Amino acid sequence: QVLLVESGGGSVQAGGSLRLSCDSSVYSGTPMGWFRQAPGKEREWVAGVHSGGLKTFYADSVKCRFTISLNYYKNTTTLQMHNLKPEDTAIYYCAAKGYGYGVDWFPDYWGQGTQVTVSS
Repeated sequence: QVLLVESGGGSVQAGGSLRLSCDSSVYSGTPMGWFRQAPGKEREWVAGVHSGGLKTFYADSVKCRFTISLNYYKNTTTLQMHNLKPEDTAIYYCAAKGYGYGVDWFPDYWGQGTQVTVSS
């Protein structure tokens, strides 16, 4: 059974930073990434790291503010978030494997989610 466990969520003021981590039991180099779901909205893709960490993809809304990275040997992905905005408030979900890239990535596995709250 594949396990994905997120950590690092919390509350921060606008302009602040947070770092999310996802520990997983997937094989090294498996595509991993993050989605988020805000209250009353559908889950949306945020970022992905593919090809063993060689390729990264970002939603336009977070580009230049968020950075995704992969620790190939520990099967851990992190999402460093800077200049956070109130509209970034959501539950953030780690995801893994699946098929496709970027916004057209459809993961097979999901974590339980971690809350990120950004106040103005």
